[in-house]
Amino acid sequence: MLDVEASHPKRAAALDVARVLRTAGHEALLCGGAVRDRLLGRPAADFDVATSATPEEGRVLFPEAVAVGAQFGVLVLPRAAGDVEVATFRDDGLYVDGRRPETVRYSDAVRDAQRRDFTVNGLFEDPVTGAIQDHVGGLPDLRRRLLRAIGDPEARFREDRLRILRAVRFAVQLDFAIEPATWDAVKRLAPLVRDVSAERVRDELVKVLRFGRGRGLRLLRAAGLLAHILPEIEAMQGVTQPAQFHPEGDVFVHTCLVLDHIRVPERYEADERVLLLAALLHDIAKPPTRTVDPDGRIRFNGHDALGVGLAEAVLERLRLPRRTSERVGALIRAHIQIAATPQMRPSRLRRFLGQEDIELHLALHAADCGASHGGRDILDFLRAALTALADEPAIPPPLITGHDLIAAGYRPGRELGAILSWVQDEQLEGRLDSADAAVRRVREQFPIPSGERPGDRPK
Repeated sequence: MLDVEASHPKRAAALDVARVLRTAGHEALLCGGAVRDRLLGRPAADFDVATSATPEEGRVLFPEAVAVGAQFGVLVLPRAAGDVEVATFRDDGLYVDGRRPETVRYSDAVRDAQRRDFTVNGLFEDPVTGAIQDHVGGLPDLRRRLLRAIGDPEARFREDRLRILRAVRFAVQLDFAIEPATWDAVKRLAPLVRDVSAERVRDELVKVLRFGRGRGLRLLRAAGLLAHILPEIEAMQGVTQPAQFHPEGDVFVHTCLVLDHIRVPERYEADERVLLLAALLHDIAKPPTRTVDPDGRIRFNGHDALGVGLAEAVLERLRLPRRTSERVGALIRAHIQIAATPQMRPSRLRRFLGQEDIELHLALHAADCGASHGGRDILDFLRAALTALADEPAIPPPLITGHDLIAAGYRPGRELGAILSWVQDEQLEGRLDSADAAVRRVREQFPIPSGERPGDRPK
């Protein structure tokens, strides 16, 4: 038994819950991923308790409990270290919707283990002695680093069709091989994943990318799942690219390698999902935009602009927040533009560097180059430009505002926006450095029409 989680505050909270249950005469065991991960020496995120106590008996012991799945015997106990989930041992009835059982029956630890998904997730741990209870052959599979469905793989997957996708996720998360019969069932039943809700698919897909990067995407394709959850990515296979820029292969191969090369910048860990989705979708429009010139040159004209709309459609289908979609779209829109930054005027370059997600832009560009030609010239140029601006914002506060222009005699309207944009360009180019100079230059560049006097205000 490894002790990597011995001092984990959430584990301590779960052990305390188990002790209360045992003192009251109930059986209580740690279960699921926490047991598996502790045996593997991995940090665990959740610590759940399985018990012989019914939900009614649990609520007597824990009045603060929240019944989140009363029909399935599940209570959630709020704790300072994080919620602890307590579930009554159960047998599941028929799964009529491919998601959850129609009925459940309270049972014991053996039958509770047998209704779970994979053997390595069906282990129990005695909270007092640390002894492992294995009723499904999970320990041998853990030692062999093998993911195996409990019982009949097809039956397990038909019960809850999300398990088909979770097989890939656990394989890349744990770096396990998938047992042959389980793998065959995944491939055979892959079309059933179309019946799973978009939200559940989204959550598993993001985990596949987070834990598996390009390997996860390759495994989704090999399982036959990609065509059902991301047909736009499936379409990248066989779409050849110019060999001088992409010696690595077709668009799908390139996308997998970009994911493999992604490195999340420090302080951006919370934005990992945005970066991974941008890497996944940055070339989504290459298949529909591919053309071949008479001389054999391959082009993907406009794939960045078209890709924004296609990516937004995918993210909307997967129920991603609008804000996430906007940030991913901005990364896709700029992933070609970034190559022109050394030739940009100072004002345009500073606007590019002033984007809120500039570090994500650089991370995507580094991965894009690392997955193809390997060049670092653009990245080095932009890093030097950012260093030069280290003591000042890339986009400084505006010298004047619309109110200043109105006070100077200009009428409100959209023309003011064009004037202010011009002023900002001049400021970023270093030709304006004060509000007074800005107002004087505006009057020279944009004279007030005759009949209007500076300082006049519209009636």
